[in-house]
Amino acid sequence: MHFKYQEWDDRFARNKGQSPFDTLWDLFQELLTVASGDVSQALRWLTELDEQYGITDQFEDGYGLGDFVEELEERGYIETDTDNNTVIITRKTERSLRQRSLEEIFRNLKKGGAGRHKTNFTGKGLERQPETRPWKPGDDISHMDSVGTMMNMLKHSNIDQFNLQEDDLRVHDTDHYTSVSTVLLIDLSHSMILYGEDRITPAKKVAMALSELILNDYAKDSLDIVAFGNEAWKVNIEDLPYLKVGPYHTNTQQALELARHILQRRKFANKQIFMITDGKPSCIIENGRMYKNSFGLDRKIVNKVLDEAVKCRREKIDITTFMIARDPYLQDFVRKLTEANKGRAYFASLDELGGYIFEDYIRNRKRRVR
Repeated sequence: MHFKYQEWDDRFARNKGQSPFDTLWDLFQELLTVASGDVSQALRWLTELDEQYGITDQFEDGYGLGDFVEELEERGYIETDTDNNTVIITRKTERSLRQRSLEEIFRNLKKGGAGRHKTNFTGKGLERQPETRPWKPGDDISHMDSVGTMMNMLKHSNIDQFNLQEDDLRVHDTDHYTSVSTVLLIDLSHSMILYGEDRITPAKKVAMALSELILNDYAKDSLDIVAFGNEAWKVNIEDLPYLKVGPYHTNTQQALELARHILQRRKFANKQIFMITDGKPSCIIENGRMYKNSFGLDRKIVNKVLDEAVKCRREKIDITTFMIARDPYLQDFVRKLTEANKGRAYFASLDELGGYIFEDYIRNRKRRVR
């Protein structure tokens, strides 16, 4: 495992007011995410970083890693699994990892993010737009366009008497937040860690952050997580930190099929699938056996995926594909998938992934009220 210490060192310089525990806790959570929740591995990496860069040498009162581990246990972040005699993280830590991922993505959005869509995430309910239209019975007077209304009234008034008529009234258009059911697909095929690039950690962070956003701010929405490799399976939100890449092929067809079946059971106004992947579909399950082909775009496999995309379109389920690899060879597949579903596709770098997904999620929650 390799780390670029300068990135964390800059963060440490900004947070000199933190306590020794908070400083180490911030770094430890990052290592936990990379280590898929393995406490022992994260502590080994933390020890190596401390030995190489003298992190604890900067603390007063001789606070060391041993004190940090004791405080982790006292605060309820780690505990001992007596059955396996191993140290594990607690529900409190899982929740903290989700919150940290959410804060990290919002921090990146403030820096600019993808820059394609509106990023105002503070509002709930109705949001006023600059566009206006004539008032009609039932419109909320609080959205009145006072300037436009006044100008209309003055057109047929005189200096002695103002004459306000119903036709003078104008109101602002609003965006209304509707309920949304989302299935997030995460590719766990082997290519997610190939070529010296860790693609699974950003994908996990986005899933944890989106989960935390929906749990806290959009409780009426639903989010389901589906991981896929040789097959597709549903993942609990609490299990997100532990996701690992396996020696898997990429069964995109079954992932979309499982997501579609999940959404069939959801009674929501809007249904959507977000798919994070870095590769082409390379296998399907046929007659109970796996048919695979890792070389090129196998027409048999691709057709099965496109058939599933069409089924989703017929059921009014939008598919948004976030391709975190810029291989020109894969663009043809993504284009065909997008056309079949009438959905969207982004070729996003790893640092842009969170911004793209959050902006799309918020945008898809809105419908224009006229």
